[in-house]
Amino acid sequence: MAQTANVFSNPSGTLGNLNGLFKEVYADKLKELIPDMVKLLNMIKFMAKDKQPGNLYHQPVVLGLEHGITFASSDDDAFSLLPAIAGAIKDAQVKGSPAVLRSILGYSAASRAAQGGAQAFMDATKFVVGNMLRSMAKKIEIEMLYGSVGYASVASTSSNTITITTSEWAPGIWAGSENMPLEIRDDASPFTLRGYCNVVSVNMDLRQVTVDALPAGVVADDVIWHKGAYNNEFVGIHKILTTSGTLFNIDNTVYNLFKGNQYSAQSGALSFAKLNQAVARSVEKGLEGKVTCLVNPRGWANMLSDQAALRKYDGSYSKKKLENGSEALTFFSQNGEIEIIPSIYVKEGYAYMLSMEDFARVGSTDITFKRPGADGNFFRDLENASGYELRCYTDQAVFCAAPGKQTLITNIVNQA
Repeated sequence: MAQTANVFSNPSGTLGNLNGLFKEVYADKLKELIPDMVKLLNMIKFMAKDKQPGNLYHQPVVLGLEHGITFASSDDDAFSLLPAIAGAIKDAQVKGSPAVLRSILGYSAASRAAQGGAQAFMDATKFVVGNMLRSMAKKIEIEMLYGSVGYASVASTSSNTITITTSEWAPGIWAGSENMPLEIRDDASPFTLRGYCNVVSVNMDLRQVTVDALPAGVVADDVIWHKGAYNNEFVGIHKILTTSGTLFNIDNTVYNLFKGNQYSAQSGALSFAKLNQAVARSVEKGLEGKVTCLVNPRGWANMLSDQAALRKYDGSYSKKKLENGSEALTFFSQNGEIEIIPSIYVKEGYAYMLSMEDFARVGSTDITFKRPGADGNFFRDLENASGYELRCYTDQAVFCAAPGKQTLITNIVNQA
């Protein structure tokens, strides 16, 4: 077998070859494999930050204006000044959460891949690597929306089948979820555990999830979580916008600019008029400029039927933004531009009006295949099986510097 010094000279044999080939083939291409459907992950930039004492990330935020101004009449001269009243700047503390996804490559497939060069390696691993990235990206997207609130609530149960509450249904959470481990808890603090189960099948039309064994005592309004996520995941956007009290170590009952807004769709479908009313909540707290409104696909369909309202037809016309069946719809309101984007991860009963410039993903590392402390070693031997393990890792959280400029729309009931 011909060998090249940069790839095959590692004395550790197949394992060394696999690590070298992984770096050669995927080092600069991982971002290209992230799917477009994870809207938030692609729109919100990752900012690498070192954890401070207490396992937290620290970020200063402005919570109040300066008030030390003195007014005087036109006849006053050498008048006395009122004392300075400084604006409020506080230290927000963000708790990041690590997540690890594991996959396996058998010895036979690994040996053939290692001996065949870069192309053979790519052919043997591209589906595994691509699927791992898509899977991890999906999980982080869900966490960015619903971290600390759960995947869905139970409407009813029959045998081992759970019907999801309509307003809590997001098709992207459940598509491809067969074999996903779940835990179910009641809906009141401290969220008592009912038990664990695994997804067997999903009926997307009926919003039903069938599990292998329904835990005892599950009732309506219980909350479904990914197994192990409860109390370990970071705070998602839904939780950020609905928290009244301490958020990122700041009491938003004292500082209202750090408290998210809510607007009720009053058990009706989304419309441009309702979006105008909703964005007013954010404008009242200082929002200026573009917002992005993430909606459920069914809500998106209702918005298209309401397109007689404030759409943008000017020199910046774009088919992607304004044509029926498009990817995004843009119109102007009092804040400026509102871009409406459908997301399969948004639950049917909600929509999120977000000023994206106020968000960041913070943590020690974005999604990566590099194992901490094992630089250049992507694969490791399995202890009890004839194969190698590949791990996808991240340590991050979503952070909002200005929750008061964001609005959650609730009580949406989509028209058929």
